Amino acid sequence: MMDYISRHLPRRFFVTGTDTNTGKTFVSAMLMLGLKSHYWKPIQSGIAEGSDTDWIRKITELPDEYFFKERYLLNEPLSPHAAALIDGVKIELNAITAPGPSDQSLIIEGAGGVMVPINDQHMMLDVIKKLALPAILVCRSGLGTINHSLLTINCLRQAGVGIAGVIMNGPLNESNRAAIENYGQVPVLAEIEPIENVSRRSLLEIFEHNFGVKQ
Repeated sequence: MMDYISRHLPRRFFVTGTDTNTGKTFVSAMLMLGLKSHYWKPIQSGIAEGSDTDWIRKITELPDEYFFKERYLLNEPLSPHAAALIDGVKIELNAITAPGPSDQSLIIEGAGGVMVPINDQHMMLDVIKKLALPAILVCRSGLGTINHSLLTINCLRQAGVGIAGVIMNGPLNESNRAAIENYGQVPVLAEIEPIENVSRRSLLEIFEHNFGVKQ
């Protein structure tokens, strides 16, 4: 497994998306299980509906030691800057530092897309830049994804953020995959088709199918 990580994926990376609800948490859970990695979501909004950390902990059945506590927990299911304003919280970029030793495997999940504000000065992109980790971009597979994906890829590159690859969610779309790889000059690491029942087993099967590594 260690050799697999070094050949295919960085040991620590940031999972971002082209938008909200693209499947970042689902992808993070799948990669956690497949890579035996730790997980951290520094900014979580909408905690009244449950946190992404809690969902991943439940679905992966991994012990608490695999999870780091969120830096900011916000009540409303809104953009971080808006949710923080309602809660009377100031999200400080300098307060967001990656947990654990630098050689420890770690998946960090962002909130929304790269241009989501976290305060009146900074975007989620600034969080990625500060953490100095390569990004994996999660996008939808259907109509509109080429534009959204290429815009996000360009934004990350202009900010000097390395891109480890793209993961597509939704019905297989070879044309969109080829376009993203060609025009974005990035590899599509995985294509995840819709599934009815999400479980530890199904996540491991998806990892094995896409990355050829059986757990």
